[in-house]
Amino acid sequence: MDTSVADPLVGQVLDGRYRIESRVARGGMATVYEARDLRLDRTVAIKVMHAALAADEGFVARFIGEAKAAAALSHPNVVAVYDQRTDSEHVFLVMEYVAGRNLRDVLDEHGRLGPRAALEIMQPVLAALGAAHRAGLVHRDVKPENVLIAEDGQAKVADFGLARAEASSGMTRTGMIIGTVGYLAPEQVLNGTADIRSDVYAAGIMLYEMLTGEPPHRGDTPLAVAYKHVNETVPPPSAAVPGLPHQVDALVTRATSRDPDHRQQDANRFLAEVAEVFGGLPRDFDRRLEESTRVRHTALLPPPRAGHTAVLDPREYPARPAQEERSNRAVGIWAVTAVGVVAAIVLGWAVWYQTYGQYDHVPDDIIGMRVADARERLEDGGLVVRVADRQYSDRVRKGEVAKSDPPAGARVAKGHTVVLTPSAGRAPREVPDVTGKSLGDARKTLQKEGFTVGRESSTPSQTVAKGKVVQTAPEAGRKHSPDDPVDIVVSTGMSMPDLVGDDGDDAANRLRSMGLDVKVEKKQVGGKPPGSVISQNPAPGTGVSGGDDVTIVVNKRDCLVDAGPIQIGCDDGDNSRIPVPDVTGRTVEDASRVLRDSGFQVNVTGFGGNIVRFQSPSNGRAPRGSTVTIVKGP
Repeated sequence: MDTSVADPLVGQVLDGRYRIESRVARGGMATVYEARDLRLDRTVAIKVMHAALAADEGFVARFIGEAKAAAALSHPNVVAVYDQRTDSEHVFLVMEYVAGRNLRDVLDEHGRLGPRAALEIMQPVLAALGAAHRAGLVHRDVKPENVLIAEDGQAKVADFGLARAEASSGMTRTGMIIGTVGYLAPEQVLNGTADIRSDVYAAGIMLYEMLTGEPPHRGDTPLAVAYKHVNETVPPPSAAVPGLPHQVDALVTRATSRDPDHRQQDANRFLAEVAEVFGGLPRDFDRRLEESTRVRHTALLPPPRAGHTAVLDPREYPARPAQEERSNRAVGIWAVTAVGVVAAIVLGWAVWYQTYGQYDHVPDDIIGMRVADARERLEDGGLVVRVADRQYSDRVRKGEVAKSDPPAGARVAKGHTVVLTPSAGRAPREVPDVTGKSLGDARKTLQKEGFTVGRESSTPSQTVAKGKVVQTAPEAGRKHSPDDPVDIVVSTGMSMPDLVGDDGDDAANRLRSMGLDVKVEKKQVGGKPPGSVISQNPAPGTGVSGGDDVTIVVNKRDCLVDAGPIQIGCDDGDNSRIPVPDVTGRTVEDASRVLRDSGFQVNVTGFGGNIVRFQSPSNGRAPRGSTVTIVKGP
């Protein structure tokens, strides 16, 4: 906390709500204070823009715009922006207060971090930057000072958008470079432009500093440092700290490439690579690396004599004649050199064995390999293989290795178990509804959704026209992996039902509901039930399609005239009750035709749409010539 200079804002209440309690830090654009939100009774951080910047209306407008964009970021590793306010000449942001310290404090205390510790911090940092990149925001000032470590160990990134606002303000100040020079990407130095890959570069520089304790480029002036960013390649961190894994070197050297196209293209991709390398490092790697480094530093010192400390006491060594002293000195130098050489060899072997000799790498190319081949490859390398349950993968074909634990490329000890997860194929998705489509259209629709067509079969259908799809297997709406085929059942058309013996009115309505044009002929035949169908054309089982002409012959009903003994054949007449066909689900035009052909009047009502949603009467029988009301809807 910065309390070295008395600050006139301390003790003031901004906007009648935020009481400034102490100054936390002062930067090039703003000063950060710890404050109390009197309305919500909570501690907040207040970032107050410097007066020189607050006087520039254009800068303030862009500052507010960027503050709004930053406030829209909702991520656990982003310092939340609560509000933006103006109080007299003070323009300020109200932000989440993170009790703890920043990453710069951690590095000042520890000097450098082990690779697992550094990568553990990098993951939430890159997750925060990734959320910003997805939202179209570029941080532009990624550095340890802007990474806050809360008291519970959670890392949060602060100051989103402020560097962008300053870069676009149009202000010019002699010697000013936008951002912090030690973390500037070459393109920022050359032309002042930055995109999400510039944040990746800065994050790579920060990772280098965490691993080595020093930034990669140093100089007497900011200009000299900027020149090195443009003209010098960032060295691998293992050049400064021997024993760092080559995967960690690769993370840094790729992120800090001078060509933006050769870097990870956003923080999310950088995060995925960092997480993979982190997962491949043994849990005790940092401790073992630190121990090997400590041994390497002390091995070249001559061991102390028995019973004596390592500090030489000149009183224990009396003066000798010069010639003897010169001879003994030569012998001593030779002995020390010999001991040093032997120690170096032993140490080198020990370091090699600890770092590489007892380890192997999970092959980089096992992803996408057949499981049996991957197992053989790993077992030949001295590793133990276990196969886990299959998981869906949109990147790896069914039956191939989708992932491994530890991941491909990770360093593992001989005899270590590697778990292979086979792909179950692409993730299931809903089968589209192709019912009623032609076979060609159905194939196109399924292929557009990523499915392949499997077995094609046919079946008669009383409701689906010939050549149209009746159903699929799995049926429409079911979840199904695109790696498994979808079978199609196509209609061979409708078949003429067997109607002989059925009630004539019921038979006629059934045929009309199939979309057929029905002709009813009446004939009196003895020995047959009156009103029943006595013949039909076409014959039962004959294929028919909508619009075809069909004929049924119905036996006339008998009736008595003058109560005499003579029976005279007669028709039922217009007042007989006849079945009401069900037309719900049909178009209004089709339903009206079916009802009129059945002998009814039609009344259409409803609002919008052209499909019959309700009818009255809906079933049973009604007098011939009576009105059936249909209600249309969407």
